[in-house]
Amino acid sequence: MNATNRLRRALERGDPVFGAGVATFSPTVIETFGDVGLDYAWLDLEHGGPSPYDSTAFEDLTRAADAAGIELLVRIPTPDPALVRKVLDAGVRTILVPRVETAEEVRRAVRASRFSYDGGVGDRGVGGASRTSRWGGEIDDHVEREDGEALVGVMIENERAVGNLESILSVPDLGFAFVGPADLSVSLGRPMEKGHPDVRDAAERTSEACLDAGVPVGCIRNDPAEARAAVEDGYRVLRVGGDLGPMRAELSRRLDGIGDL
Repeated sequence: MNATNRLRRALERGDPVFGAGVATFSPTVIETFGDVGLDYAWLDLEHGGPSPYDSTAFEDLTRAADAAGIELLVRIPTPDPALVRKVLDAGVRTILVPRVETAEEVRRAVRASRFSYDGGVGDRGVGGASRTSRWGGEIDDHVEREDGEALVGVMIENERAVGNLESILSVPDLGFAFVGPADLSVSLGRPMEKGHPDVRDAAERTSEACLDAGVPVGCIRNDPAEARAAVEDGYRVLRVGGDLGPMRAELSRRLDGIGDL
């Protein structure tokens, strides 16, 4: 494994990071993303992919990320502390928790990523035979190292979370918050109307609250100009595309260009 979580280091410096989704869960795509200079590969285990409880599913993915110098950002399906621990032990160091509503569930998820937490004891166990401990080869400094590298973020994507922003963003060691406009629009009764004033207002309230609290905030911006503008507005975690969308668009364009024969 790479010695340090470069995503966490960048956010600690205040630098923006850029990533893209890997819907195919392909190690080849992850390597390619690293080669082109992306900072992270987004793996969505909430809506697809292998079981997040199957640690063997991460082996080739984490190795590909290490080979290409890119971090994996894994969205897990629930804030279950056992799942947080399981995914971290598989060698993933950046976790995104969706659909949170309260500070307490955020705190449980973050605490599950730490051996020491908020001046007390965390809720993570030592896994001697795990990839994150180098299969037991570096178990002696495992605890200190992991507390310095694990990064947990949350999706802000429902009305209740927006209402609880102040308490959620005050959770110690929360790594970042990511605005989820699609689910946010559904929660506000405006399904997929991402440009509706209510949805835009909730997203802006979220980003402003994050900036005020000193918590890095993320968003999806596929257009380069919009991504640059988002960085200027203070966003620091940018998802700027994915594997399937551009591939589909480009192949469709080529077929349209060939036309009927």
